[in-house]
Amino acid sequence: MRKSWLAALALTVGAAAVSVTAGAPWTATAGTPSRARADTAPPPLRWGACPSGAAAALSCAKLTVPLDYRHPDGRTITVEVSRLASRHPAAKRGVLLLNPGGPGLPGLPVPALLKLPEKVRDRYDVIGFDPRGVGHSTPVTCNFTPAEGGVASNPPTPGGAADVAEQATVAKRLATRCATSRTAYLLPHLTTANTARDMDRIRAALGVPKISYYGESYGTYLGAVYATLFPHRGDRIVLDSSLPPEGYDVDALRAQAAGFETRFPDFAAFAAAASRTYHLGSTPAAVRATYFRLAARLDHKPVQGYDGTAFRAVTSGLLRTDADRARLAATWHALDTDRPPPDSGGAGDGGAYSDNYPAAYLGVICGDSRWPTSVATYQRHVAVDRVRYPMYGAFTANIRPCAFWPDPVEPQVRIADRGPSDVLMVQNLRDPATPLPGALRTRRALGGRARLVTVGQGGHVAYLTGTNACGNHAVTAYLVSGERPAHDTFCPAEPTAR
Repeated sequence: MRKSWLAALALTVGAAAVSVTAGAPWTATAGTPSRARADTAPPPLRWGACPSGAAAALSCAKLTVPLDYRHPDGRTITVEVSRLASRHPAAKRGVLLLNPGGPGLPGLPVPALLKLPEKVRDRYDVIGFDPRGVGHSTPVTCNFTPAEGGVASNPPTPGGAADVAEQATVAKRLATRCATSRTAYLLPHLTTANTARDMDRIRAALGVPKISYYGESYGTYLGAVYATLFPHRGDRIVLDSSLPPEGYDVDALRAQAAGFETRFPDFAAFAAAASRTYHLGSTPAAVRATYFRLAARLDHKPVQGYDGTAFRAVTSGLLRTDADRARLAATWHALDTDRPPPDSGGAGDGGAYSDNYPAAYLGVICGDSRWPTSVATYQRHVAVDRVRYPMYGAFTANIRPCAFWPDPVEPQVRIADRGPSDVLMVQNLRDPATPLPGALRTRRALGGRARLVTVGQGGHVAYLTGTNACGNHAVTAYLVSGERPAHDTFCPAEPTAR
């Protein structure tokens, strides 16, 4: 995901160790989804106008899919699909599905928003879709208020064990809100595996034997799961900024603390070089000290609506792209001088609040894998990560609603190397959100199926976000002509993006 998109029951707990076993307010029969209907082609998509707000160049269609693929004749839901048609049908290779990450982000507008090179556009009908539970697909809600929605994905930065215990009470209440909402029936089935199965239904409805795919961030895990479940139905698969092979679990979330520390020196060097403009310190070490000073100050006395948690989260989000360094420095300077910071993402369009993003986010990450259920485990994680990664560790280690979620209804997909060699991975060296060590583990899991291009730059998402022509060419060449490095390779750093 190219910007920061963050999206976790009444139990009284004390500061002491407390073990909590998750209940099961929704139920489903465990087991492996039936493949009896896996090859039954859905009817062709009927393209028409898109929902309001989509680009005029897009056409859209609804696809009916099983809620539970273990019971293909049971209840159904809809998935909204978009298409940006190739302008040169004679040059077209096939279809290219996109996913922007998240999880929980709408994908319907992405074909028009992602400015693919013309030669890529000419080769494909570019396909977007709102994943199940999201946006214009059958949507999920947890009935969160705006404040609850924020806490569901961004719990407060804990000062110690007592704060973790206090947050556990909130997290369990939020999990209960999800379990008792009118769309609770969706929650056990908002898994990455089921979204991958939906992708294959999209493929079948499009009438093509294979699909190409480009996914960012969480979208890399979705792509890896698709390649594992349907190894011979992928054409050219690109995974940009990869999660570990276990997906977005508790360890992947904690790894963002290490990613923050790896990426922060890039910003510190920028701010130090512009110290006369932003007054954050004349050396990178001084800028780092300013971070700790501001975070501690805002923990105790918020400024302009920013508390310490918001400060850390906004810093983490704006670290993801070089283009946002000036805005981040200006935000720090404003907060340091008790002035309103520049807009950090827009105030919205004034419409009614929707909790669809945090609800879908939780549905996926909590439903994909088992999270620790003991409050003591999170207290220990916070204590350890505060020392290992003092800038961001306590925040990413805090307890979330997943601690109080029922167990997943089917085993997690194990990313495997069975299938053709059709995957290209691209990864920034200093990625704060999906750090390189996790991507290397996914590379090992995919084995001979993949090639990895590591790009010597910082930031989250490598393709089309910086000035590294080598990294951009690797992805474009693969999508256009199938050209892929014979071995894993490294693209050295190029001049810093302005």
